[in-house]
Amino acid sequence: MACAVDAGTVAIGGGNPLVLIAGPCVIESRDLCYSIAAEVKSICAELKIPYIFKASYDKANRLSISSGRGPGLEEGLEILKSIRAEIGIPVLTDVHEAWQVEPAASAVDILQIPAFLCRQTDLVVAAARTGRPVNIKKGQFLAPSDMKSIAEKAASAGNTKILLTERGTSFGYGDLVADMRSLAVMRSLGFPVVFDATHSIQRPGGLGTASGGDPQFIRPLVRAACAVGIDALFLEVHPNPARALSDAATMLPLEELRRVLVEAKAVDAAVRGKI
Repeated sequence: MACAVDAGTVAIGGGNPLVLIAGPCVIESRDLCYSIAAEVKSICAELKIPYIFKASYDKANRLSISSGRGPGLEEGLEILKSIRAEIGIPVLTDVHEAWQVEPAASAVDILQIPAFLCRQTDLVVAAARTGRPVNIKKGQFLAPSDMKSIAEKAASAGNTKILLTERGTSFGYGDLVADMRSLAVMRSLGFPVVFDATHSIQRPGGLGTASGGDPQFIRPLVRAACAVGIDALFLEVHPNPARALSDAATMLPLEELRRVLVEAKAVDAAVRGKI
């Protein structure tokens, strides 16, 4: 069993309860982030699920130059810092370049390495050097066993607070497949494992200048991942995904979150102790 990774008040792995990491893809406004964080916190408190808020201050790896990117580093980190303090929950955000790592680490509890950037050695090592937990998303182009080398890059900086996230694997052009074997392989590497259900149903570039998706598969993939065994569930949620500025085709409607979590918790409870 992987050792627990502590992120603020939440422990991930090591036999601790299933954790939810959830929020909008990108920071659209302070008010939206606050309302999502507060509502998800309330749902998770009811269901006794530890909760970590996530949102990106910048989406630097969009397909089109016209895609929404967010408020940027300074304003975005201020919003995340205030959510962390005022709502009282741990916070996660992406970092895209090594120079962003130190300011981001001062504002959030977990630094996330985007899937497209997981092989960027300087970025991974810089994130690990902060001492913050580092969530490394497996690239769509990598085998799960390849994540051993990526995790070793982070550990070389003296930080073993590492999470590994499955978010789908490229399946030809414009599609992803969620290979549940990946979760078992990455768990065998000795780190807590996260399943990103909303990115796993993405159709990269499927809308021409933006990614499409198949959100009807979020629920079954969540159940399947929990049956295999995960330490945390990652979901992008929004009160009105159709109007979202990023990943509109893949985010889970906030009104559906409770049902998804009830199912996830039931499956997780059924398999714990058997994996």
